[in-house]
Amino acid sequence: MARLLIVHHTTSPSLHAMFDAVSSGARDDRIKGVEVVGRAALAATAVDVLEADGFVLGTSANLGYMSGALKHFFDQIYYPCLEATTARPYGLYVHGNNDTGGAVRAVEMITTGLQWRRAYDPVSVIGEPDRDALERCWELGAALAAGLTLA
Repeated sequence: MARLLIVHHTTSPSLHAMFDAVSSGARDDRIKGVEVVGRAALAATAVDVLEADGFVLGTSANLGYMSGALKHFFDQIYYPCLEATTARPYGLYVHGNNDTGGAVRAVEMITTGLQWRRAYDPVSVIGEPDRDALERCWELGAALAAGLTLA
């Protein structure tokens, strides 16, 4: 069975709503053969990453960068997972109050170093996530999970 790891830093009601939508999409009943595992960024380990076939990353945008918790996650897993996780698919969702571009760029730089494959365009939300934003989050989770059934 394939495993999708959702690594998230859920510090606000907006991020919680986005995480719930991503998780719901990934766990859609029509997607068979995928185990979905959610881990807080400060609790996720290299073992979690090595056991996963794909990833969804969720973060706030803080002062033009990803959350410190997601950066800590990457610091912990980078070298232990560098060679073993090459070409694995990932997706990203980011929430900010005024800008998310720096956070998206920072995550993309690290995932490029890890040689992960972006499988879905980042979902970037400024302010309160509306219905359309939450639907895009749902689609992100569903797309990543469904993509693992094709591998």
